[in-house]
Amino acid sequence: MRNPGRRSGDRGVTRRAMARCLVFVTVAAGPSLAAAEPAATSCPMTVLATARVQSVLDGRTFALADGREVRLSGIEIPFDSGAAGEPGPGTRARAALARLIGENEVVLKHLASQPRVGSDRYSRLMVHAYVQTATGEISLARALVAEGHAFVAAAGTGACGRDLGRDLMAAERAARAAKLGLWGDPRYEIKRAENPAEVLAVRGRYTLVEGKVLSVRESGGTIYINFGRRWTEDFTVTIAKRNERAFADAGLAPLRLQGRRVQVRGVVEERGGPWIEALRPEQIEVVGY
Repeated sequence: MRNPGRRSGDRGVTRRAMARCLVFVTVAAGPSLAAAEPAATSCPMTVLATARVQSVLDGRTFALADGREVRLSGIEIPFDSGAAGEPGPGTRARAALARLIGENEVVLKHLASQPRVGSDRYSRLMVHAYVQTATGEISLARALVAEGHAFVAAAGTGACGRDLGRDLMAAERAARAAKLGLWGDPRYEIKRAENPAEVLAVRGRYTLVEGKVLSVRESGGTIYINFGRRWTEDFTVTIAKRNERAFADAGLAPLRLQGRRVQVRGVVEERGGPWIEALRPEQIEVVGY
């Protein structure tokens, strides 16, 4: 049913789903890119603990010897384990994280600007994790992104969080340009917003979509960023009105996106046409007019 208050041609959405962001890292043959790319940030960090890893659970999660589980902040990974004897991106991401940790202890940190350490709904610590190598301290999240195993997600709030996010994005762009890891797989290429069928084909998967914003509308508590005129078919991004200030503070005021070419990352849902909900500014990047 068409959303009340929407202009004809704009796509309405009545239910919002949690958007997720993925980061993919693939195991590269030869020397690891991670060793050559120490984390580049001047943001003050607070050390939570130095600990031994008991086991690596997936490409972004590991268990400590004391039983606590840690979820790397700032990235997301795919969970495709592969088929027919071929390891999928999820399997490769897990192997990459295990290789990066090796026999090293990990240093767990969080942004000093954050009053306390966050956790997810599974009670996993959401922190930034590092290992010490001969070339310096290496961010595990950044290394995974630099090798092409992960997508960038939210690295934290405030100016320091945005600095970390920009550093991760730079690593992701370099991996994408070099077609490392998942970026060399056609299934994970950036999808075109002007081709809604192409976007809908990856429904339920975290992906990147790029296109020009046709219009920005509001209805109730939701802001609709429209990439086409046919609300039942075209690609749309939604932002909850209560989150508008966070986007504006990051230089992404929704109304100013109209006419701009943007890249959006998140899980593709279907509500009339393909749709992504943007919960955080890190999910949207302006790439041109």
